[in-house]
Amino acid sequence: MTADNAPTAASELLTLEETAALLRTPAATLRYWRHLGTGPDGFRLGRRVLYRREDVDRWVAERQQAELRHRPSGAPGHKPAL
Repeated sequence: MTADNAPTAASELLTLEETAALLRTPAATLRYWRHLGTGPDGFRLGRRVLYRREDVDRWVAERQQAELRHRPSGAPGHKPAL
């Protein structure tokens, strides 16, 4: 990797709007999640709330794992016999 295409710390930071677009959710929902403490880790830098891309990716992976743990055993979409 050369210095020209090396990722910088600033390129890994996402604004609230960029994070909302990445997660395909309204910015207001992301603000609400932040208020509740349930969304991806964000932090204030001056007046802006920023998110590290790695934190957002980790949060998505955690949500996916939690969803998989709560699924019933068997194939995806499998409904137990009555």
